[in-house]
Amino acid sequence: MPLDKGQQNKAVLVVHSYSTYMDRGRGSCLRDAQSQLEEVISLAEAIDLRVEEARLVKLSRPRPSTLLGVGVLEEMKEQISAESIPLLIVNASLTPIQQRNLERFLLCKVIDRTGLILEIFGERARTREGVLQVELAALTYQRSRLVRSWTHLERQRGGFGFLGGPGETQLEVDRRLIDTRIRRLDRDLKRIRKTRSLQRKARQKVPYPIVALVGYTNAGKSTLFNRLTSSDVYVKDQLFATLDPTMRAVILPSGNKIILSDTVGFISQLPTQLVEAF
Repeated sequence: MPLDKGQQNKAVLVVHSYSTYMDRGRGSCLRDAQSQLEEVISLAEAIDLRVEEARLVKLSRPRPSTLLGVGVLEEMKEQISAESIPLLIVNASLTPIQQRNLERFLLCKVIDRTGLILEIFGERARTREGVLQVELAALTYQRSRLVRSWTHLERQRGGFGFLGGPGETQLEVDRRLIDTRIRRLDRDLKRIRKTRSLQRKARQKVPYPIVALVGYTNAGKSTLFNRLTSSDVYVKDQLFATLDPTMRAVILPSGNKIILSDTVGFISQLPTQLVEAF
């Protein structure tokens, strides 16, 4: 699920909003917001997007129609137009209406946190189940974006199309096509899960404990895994550098044998549709 070629390696604007209204009494602070902004910058860079500017926007109350206030949107529109920025990343879960309204006002592509993570997973997934699960999640996400009155910008779709929506005349056709594909993916995934269940039962008969390395993405799990198992699992200083779990046998100093598993890293607000496959 790559980004449109015209958007890869292009400057993007990143926005993280935090609500003073929602944060009251919860001890949240500017440092937390800054940390989340840095995380979404790393996510964007993981698929070779160049962050031209990253903004923290403090909201007294989120606007139902656009999330962000009019003043902020006017500033962003001027910058996007002046610098020809093709893509805005909003580090939040946007409703379909919010995404549509932002795109119509700013005249550029807009994706939210879920769309960005789906792009990364779509680019990195390698196993059969992983690829199918990502496509299913992307289509489910895209279907929710089929909102009437999209502008002409949303007709330029790439990958699975969740960077935008279809034109109004395409709405019902696209919805039927997506529903058909979703049903097919569900059937394929059920067959794969049945096979995986049989494999899991077979592993339970092996007299060795399975130990999993778990932690935040890019925390160094794969590096540790390679050191402990003398393996050569792909390692890079990047969020979600690899998405395929790997297992290797390890002999402990005591002489006992274990099966060590390198797992996909954690991240906040991971789309729930992606959890099962990884």
